[in-house]
Amino acid sequence: MALPLPLEIVAGICASTLTIGLLRANTAAAPGAAQPSAPSAVAWNLPPALRGAIRGYLLGQGRLQSLGLLLLRLAVGVMMIHHGQDKLADPQSFATNYVAALHLPFPLLMAYAAGYAEILGSWLLIFGLFTPLGALALSGTMAVAGYHHILTSGLNIYVLELVVLYLGGSVGLLLLGPGRFSFDAGLAHELLGDGGHQEVGSRIATDRSGLTAAVSSPSGAV
Repeated sequence: MALPLPLEIVAGICASTLTIGLLRANTAAAPGAAQPSAPSAVAWNLPPALRGAIRGYLLGQGRLQSLGLLLLRLAVGVMMIHHGQDKLADPQSFATNYVAALHLPFPLLMAYAAGYAEILGSWLLIFGLFTPLGALALSGTMAVAGYHHILTSGLNIYVLELVVLYLGGSVGLLLLGPGRFSFDAGLAHELLGDGGHQEVGSRIATDRSGLTAAVSSPSGAV
């Protein structure tokens, strides 16, 4: 049985907050210990190449591009939730009319899996939390839906257009990442220590600008 939408919202917020809290607790230092810099409190000691790849995927977008990704996440996630609710409202009917036509094993189990994948994947996209998992879940269900439509109706654009839009949006988010306006970006700052690197970078930039000003001023000329 599908959860009512208000309960889904509360469950999604609680799950996201709990996940963030657990990850922050794992990366935080002891309460009484001094924290000279953010990188020393980071729990993930990753190779530089992997750290650069994760930082580029989660934090590489500018603000305007991140705003576009946020809108795309909300559009795909909010619109996909009701598809999962419809499946879980009558899973036996969905299993009989759709899953059985594809000759997949355990049709009823597949119906439940598709419904929960669409609901949970939609919430992951909306919050931008573990976005690749959410995008992958929606991409998988939409790919199966597209195959079903082609199998039953052929290349009918009026039947395929909605599935192709959802599939394209999900795959695009899977490849591009969630953008800076997401929980994933906040986790990247915590786990990769970007806050500390930004502070060090700003101090270096300030020192360089001060040195340049001192050298270029008449009183600092040699």
